[in-house]
Amino acid sequence: MRTELASEPGDAGRPNEDFASVGLPASGQGGALVVLDGVTPPKAGTGCLHSVPWYTARLGGALTELTVSLPDVPLVEALSSAIARTAAAHASTCDLSHPRTPQATVVVARWDPDTVEYLVLSDSALLLESPDGAVTPVLDDRLALLPRSALATDAVVDATLRNKEGGFFTAAADPSVARLAVTGALPRREVRALAALTDGATRWVERFEEGDWTDCFLLVRKEGPQALVDRVRTLERAESPATFPGRGKRHDDATVVYVEF
Repeated sequence: MRTELASEPGDAGRPNEDFASVGLPASGQGGALVVLDGVTPPKAGTGCLHSVPWYTARLGGALTELTVSLPDVPLVEALSSAIARTAAAHASTCDLSHPRTPQATVVVARWDPDTVEYLVLSDSALLLESPDGAVTPVLDDRLALLPRSALATDAVVDATLRNKEGGFFTAAADPSVARLAVTGALPRREVRALAALTDGATRWVERFEEGDWTDCFLLVRKEGPQALVDRVRTLERAESPATFPGRGKRHDDATVVYVEF
């Protein structure tokens, strides 16, 4: 098995809000990966005493433990339990009902000799490669399908769309959101390799249109996760100031995890 991971903050002066892990049980009979992309809050605040990295570290750590140590627990239940555990860690000090309480996108994949399971919540991506080389993206596209006018400001997103029906969902403080994730399973023999990417890395496809998901996967497999991150950074630096306004952060945290069976 080959596993590789790259994660880089968008700004060297700010902590990386992404989380990534690969868990390989001592039994050698399977494994799991977890990738979270912490949602950067506005200056107006979150109602929480804790930072986004604090949140992603605790949610990611809990989710890694649960997916690896309890392989028979469905991924939806594992995510629900991890959210509940993380919420309990700061419920007494923070306003967890605040729409910008620390939160994150989620990608989880777990495999054993027979099956590959997956879960995707919000706009990170999971790419699955079959033995014949076909690449299938697993995406939660609810955010991408929203009208651009609705995403004009963070305040609008918070008030009408974030973690509400008709909008999009992230892992925050409500364990029930886990049931809204995109989930599925495939026979292990139908998956040769997989890659999980936060949206700072998916920019290569979705923002800069340098290739499709198959091209992106082949780049990661051939040159490694860091090569994809490096190419995104090069494209970001070359972007014209005239096209940058209104397209989000110039540089975002970028994480790529690659697993080849």
